[in-house]
Amino acid sequence: MQFLSRLRHGKKKPQTGSSASQSQTPATRPPLEEMHGSYDDSPLPRLTFPSFIMGVLVSMGGFIFGYDTGQISGFLAMEDFLRRFGQFNSQTGKHFFSNVRAGLIVSLLSIGTLVGALVAAPIADRVGRKMSISFWCIIFIVGMIIQIAADNKWYQVMMGRWVAGLGVGALSLLVPMYQAETAPRHICGALIRRVNNLFPATYQLFVTLGIFVASCINYGTEARKNSGSWRIPMGVGFLWAMILGFGILAFPETPRYAYRKGRVDEAKNTMTRIYGVSDNHYSVHYELEEIKAKLEAETSNNGFWREWYKMFFGPRMAYRIALGMVLQCLQQLTGANYFFYYGTTIFQSTGINNSYVTQLILNGINFGTTFYGLYIVEHYGRRKSLITGSLWMFVCFMVFASVGHFSLDREHPQNTPHAGKAMIVFACLFIFGFATTWGPMIWTIAGELYPTRYRANSMALSTASNWFWNFMLAFFTPFIVGDIDFRYGYVFACCNLVGGAVVYFFVLEGQGRTLEEIDTMYVQKVLPWKSSKWVVPAIEEFARPSGEDVEKKVGPADERI
Repeated sequence: MQFLSRLRHGKKKPQTGSSASQSQTPATRPPLEEMHGSYDDSPLPRLTFPSFIMGVLVSMGGFIFGYDTGQISGFLAMEDFLRRFGQFNSQTGKHFFSNVRAGLIVSLLSIGTLVGALVAAPIADRVGRKMSISFWCIIFIVGMIIQIAADNKWYQVMMGRWVAGLGVGALSLLVPMYQAETAPRHICGALIRRVNNLFPATYQLFVTLGIFVASCINYGTEARKNSGSWRIPMGVGFLWAMILGFGILAFPETPRYAYRKGRVDEAKNTMTRIYGVSDNHYSVHYELEEIKAKLEAETSNNGFWREWYKMFFGPRMAYRIALGMVLQCLQQLTGANYFFYYGTTIFQSTGINNSYVTQLILNGINFGTTFYGLYIVEHYGRRKSLITGSLWMFVCFMVFASVGHFSLDREHPQNTPHAGKAMIVFACLFIFGFATTWGPMIWTIAGELYPTRYRANSMALSTASNWFWNFMLAFFTPFIVGDIDFRYGYVFACCNLVGGAVVYFFVLEGQGRTLEEIDTMYVQKVLPWKSSKWVVPAIEEFARPSGEDVEKKVGPADERI
């Protein structure tokens, strides 16, 4: 574990150099490009062991989210879970979940996540990203205890999921934020890819892994006739939260948060360890200059509520906040959670004998194809991938809904086995499209959209949007399916088309760019469909406080492209 100690503390540096550097203004400080020759300019390692370990550990937050999502689908069809928490039908002699009860048990997690995402932002700004992650892991564990302790009160399971949701929602905000603020620029998109090259992508990879592992454990326990069928999968959930909650303590605070708190040397040391280069490397100094320039352009904190108020009037912040919330909404409206939350019961209605096997296959595809998504995010960019994914998912849902409504015998599905198999095939093809595009990349974009000063609060709003729509779909899906059956898929198909249009007209290409460069692109009002050709301005331009000031010097957006 020596490398963890070095990663966390690094070498102690004299404070004089940093202080002197901070005393210079952008006007008096020589451009970094002119000082390039005095720095180490050796090639950057593609991936270092410390950055790999950090990306994997922090992404356990995504695993927790995915695991909790994946297990509830199987619980709803387990015999003991039905007997304890369901309702009894005297005519059939079987237990069942009404639409209301099933909707509340599934969706109360989403209400908790919405609250957790909003509350986590100010706490993270006050105590830091690292300690916040540990705290919310504890909250998640408390929620799991409440659920496991339930005997026959369905509302205890519901409230336990709400408490666990507080932790899941907070982690869904903090993990992409930690990754976005720590990952080297050349591996940033791959790492977030919930949530900004290796750190953002591993988050979504672990979400899919969590869903897959949950379905595996459900498959292994569903035949048990006692409470172990559902208590064992719940109990295993403790392990993931403990790994993240204790493991994060061995890692440093994010360099951007440390820099904003005046701990410049700590920020520099963290970056050198993550980049795997010397403290005199050009890339480290260049990125520190970008962070410093952005910080100098920001005014001092003026109180909690005033900061929230001012956030909407920052350079193009209202636009970016709205865009982040719309993208998170559209991610939910792709229809992926239609399968993840209710997949077991959906495939039962197609005549499959053991729907747990089908759910296992579906979640395995979701996990396996996310590896291909890690390649796509940095080799094809965000915009092309998301638009292609939207069209792919549109076609899949059109076929799924049409076969389910017009060809499947919904009363006796065993009479139309080919229709049921076709629906499963296109459900798998849909999951392939989602897992390689919209699943991971929206979290990447969420970590890139906002400047450091407003990132926590802005990401809280966008994440809250995700969880709000997550709740809406989780709660109302049983009612909607009961009224319009598989035609529900047409709704998701149309939403996927809308998602592709939103990406084309409003989302900038962030492939290979730092957070500060992406921020400048939005401030300069670069046209989204031309954003991949945008040229980075001189470092002094990063200190400009508003889009108007920037445009006066470097010209309109069309001229800059």
